[in-house]
Amino acid sequence: MPDSLSRTIQDIVDANHILANEEVLDGFGHVSARHPERADRFLISRSRSPALVSATDIVELDLDGEPEAPLSVGLYVERVIHAAFYKARPDVMAVSHHHAASVMPFCQTGVPIVPVFHIGAVIGEKVPFWDSRDAFGDTNLLVENMAQADSLAHACGPHWSVLLRRHGACNLGRSVKEMVFRSVHLKQNAELQFQSAMLGEISPLTAREIELAAELNLGPLVQTRLWDFWKARLGN
Repeated sequence: MPDSLSRTIQDIVDANHILANEEVLDGFGHVSARHPERADRFLISRSRSPALVSATDIVELDLDGEPEAPLSVGLYVERVIHAAFYKARPDVMAVSHHHAASVMPFCQTGVPIVPVFHIGAVIGEKVPFWDSRDAFGDTNLLVENMAQADSLAHACGPHWSVLLRRHGACNLGRSVKEMVFRSVHLKQNAELQFQSAMLGEISPLTAREIELAAELNLGPLVQTRLWDFWKARLGN
């Protein structure tokens, strides 16, 4: 196995554990990474709760969310979400889908999440919404086919986070670490925005503040610092 592939697999395992420990993922949700050697493939766990994922659970799928040959393990129904983002966005190297509790009130009400503190800038100036009802009517709320997943990816457009009405969120990254960083801080920003709104009118970051703060916080030094911190919390 190439070193790049083994590192990516380990990053996916670590990402599952970190996001579960930071209460972004619970028994549900999933993360993936584009295959480092094949841009038309991605890596994701078999259907398993994130805190339990190991390297042996990682499977390789194509951009329709299917394996090259039949597998003996169950797969996430919503693996098509990941396939659609990798197909639509060559710049995306990692994807998370989750239902973090602090994000769900925004998904329910349609109130936009906006960056309200400096690290929250990593979610970007706009977090668009996707509503399955618009094109698909009443569903079971899962994104379970490529038509739905392609519609979701289209709604996200060039942005790095998207909210699914009455469902959850997706976060994208140019690396697994960036995706994890953005996933954790979407959750934290949602918490702070909700709490701030209870006290009074919120004062979101300006477009230029978002640009400058995101550039700083998405740098390798800060990402490595936080990644090491989150992994240490796993050990504790």
